[in-house]
Amino acid sequence: MLAAPWIQASSGAGAGLQAGNPQSGEQLTKAGDCSSCHAADHEVVGPAYSEIAKKYAGQSDAANKLAQRIKEGGSGNWGTTQMPPHYELPDVQIQEIVSWILSLKDTPTARASATDGKKYSYTLQDGKTITLDFPLFVEGKEPKVTKDVFRGYELYNSYCYRCHGTDATESELAPSLRHALEIGMTPQQFLAVAMPGREDKGMPSWAGFLSEEEMTGIYRYVKGRSLGLVPVGRPPSESE
Repeated sequence: MLAAPWIQASSGAGAGLQAGNPQSGEQLTKAGDCSSCHAADHEVVGPAYSEIAKKYAGQSDAANKLAQRIKEGGSGNWGTTQMPPHYELPDVQIQEIVSWILSLKDTPTARASATDGKKYSYTLQDGKTITLDFPLFVEGKEPKVTKDVFRGYELYNSYCYRCHGTDATESELAPSLRHALEIGMTPQQFLAVAMPGREDKGMPSWAGFLSEEEMTGIYRYVKGRSLGLVPVGRPPSESE
């Protein structure tokens, strides 16, 4: 896991955590790697903070349980995705984060979605029509790709290509991302692998380095490549 830019503070562990400042806790989650996998009101890789707060509402030991999870990481409470440990994070900062999370118990939780609710249809090379819930191209200006798809292209060919091949054209070092998306990998599944990484496979964690929005852009770019709609090389962009 990449080192998170936590605000420096001294550690003061005790038998139990004291109440922290929720406002400071929110700032800490944004300064570190938390926002790569969590959001206040919707699921990203991990559950929404509001869902965590609802689960632990009314439990006298909720603060200590959450603090231990943040410090030690782990999996099992919300599925099999592994949450990385944060041993470098001082206890006083964990207090702030826990207090903020627990303050969100009355926050409505939305369905995870980075789309605008519209549907976009494209004709593939074999004549079949594919429907996506996000646009690959600027409306009326095809083949110019949208800003987020172009940003995904830039990020992919800055970082991912080293193992997965330039322009998602495959590599001997790592599995084909195009193939993974061809057989149905969803954006949620993509983030669930990419953000925590796969240490057993030599894949680094991108949490704290790439945001949910940036990783979604990479997914959309690779999806366009997997469908044969986005060509090899630098695609023309919306800003050109």
